[in-house]
Amino acid sequence: MTHIFSAIAAAALLVAAPAFAEPASILSGPAAITLNVDTAAHTGKVMVVLFDSETAYAGGGAPVAHAMIDVAAGQAQTTFGDLPEGDYAAKMFHDVDGDGKMNTNPFGMPTEPYAFSNNAHGDMGPATWAQAHFTASGPVTQTITLR
Repeated sequence: MTHIFSAIAAAALLVAAPAFAEPASILSGPAAITLNVDTAAHTGKVMVVLFDSETAYAGGGAPVAHAMIDVAAGQAQTTFGDLPEGDYAAKMFHDVDGDGKMNTNPFGMPTEPYAFSNNAHGDMGPATWAQAHFTASGPVTQTITLR
């Protein structure tokens, strides 16, 4: 189980650096994805990574975009614009204590809230690509509850 959640933690490290404070779409096109986050705590930041393939989502490649949502400053949304039409999935976690990493217990289970696009739930690990992916052709909005 530690390995499964390490994919989320590794992806989170990509967005922890200051250079990743804004979404960084590397491709251009007509799709735009807006993610609204619903969190219980109003401290820290929500780290978000967006993938455009099952391989990348599973840890075999880089995300296509990433963002930090500053919940402490009242933000609750990020938009990834100018994306090509296609399938996407997002992973995110709420860095409640602001230490820049996803905290886990001794067994590797996250102790900070996390979520996946489609509000997908994993079975003994993160949600799969099949559960979390969605198609974007034009504007798409999802509200994700972090738990």
